[in-house]
Amino acid sequence: VRMRIAAPRRLGRELGAAMDHSGSNSGPAGFRHPAKVRTRVPGHPSHLFEDTSGNMDAQPFEPVYEGHTAGFGLARPGILSDPMMSNLAMAYGSSLASQGKNIVDKNIDRFIPVSRLKYYFAVDTIYVAKKLRLLIFPYMHQNWEVQYQQDTPVAPRVEINAPDLYIPAMAFITYLLVAGFALGTQSRFSPEILGMLASTAMIWLVIEVFAVLLSLYLVTVNTDLTTIDLVAFAGYKYVGMIIGVIAGLMFGRMGYYIALAWCCISVVVFMIRTLRLKILSEAAAEGVLVRGTRNQLRMYLTMAIAAVQPFFMYWLTYHLIR
Repeated sequence: VRMRIAAPRRLGRELGAAMDHSGSNSGPAGFRHPAKVRTRVPGHPSHLFEDTSGNMDAQPFEPVYEGHTAGFGLARPGILSDPMMSNLAMAYGSSLASQGKNIVDKNIDRFIPVSRLKYYFAVDTIYVAKKLRLLIFPYMHQNWEVQYQQDTPVAPRVEINAPDLYIPAMAFITYLLVAGFALGTQSRFSPEILGMLASTAMIWLVIEVFAVLLSLYLVTVNTDLTTIDLVAFAGYKYVGMIIGVIAGLMFGRMGYYIALAWCCISVVVFMIRTLRLKILSEAAAEGVLVRGTRNQLRMYLTMAIAAVQPFFMYWLTYHLIR
């Protein structure tokens, strides 16, 4: 009986203690206080993600620059908009560009004499017309000496006897065009044949120039002839080749042989009268009798250079006429 009475009393005391504990957290009217909500601190390292679904109208993200650099070391945009800094950057870039240009020019001049090439292309229309007439009719020309000004030859547009590269270059291109036209009239044109023709003409030109240089070295000729001069003189024969091919297209084989023969003789006369002032000694250039073994070798070399031109002219054009 005592156990049955003590059990309800113990249960009542425990229930009262629980009600007292819950009452300490209730409001004045017996209601509970609202639960405390934790507020997130933006950018706190402990939060991996941030809920932005309710903040759609927020301002866009703007990077914050600290000091002069931020992030990966990018400069502040305000520095580039500063007129003084932009002027300094432009001046520094201009100085670097000028220094690089000077270095490139010096290295190019070591291998390709650009300044000298300008001399060989200093021509005009009057010079080209007179030079072409001289190449076709060299028989009446008297003065073959090149004029100098302060130990420097006069520009070709002033001196008709000066060598140039404009006429040889244009004549080489025109020769290829005329050859292509001649092959087209015979239904034999193809890009491969035209390319082979151009490469063949260029190879023979290189071989000719190197052969002349080797001959001058073996004969020990002290001359002011340069490699560019030899290229110019070797390229003048393309003018006669063009005339021969055009005559062959217009008048047949007979016209080709007559025109080519005339141009070959003209080129031989032109080469002898021009190169004798460059290769032969001063006495031979003035018309004095050539004496001595060395002068005779120089005379033979001059004649050989002139005599080989007709063979190249015929070899590079005979197959274009049918």
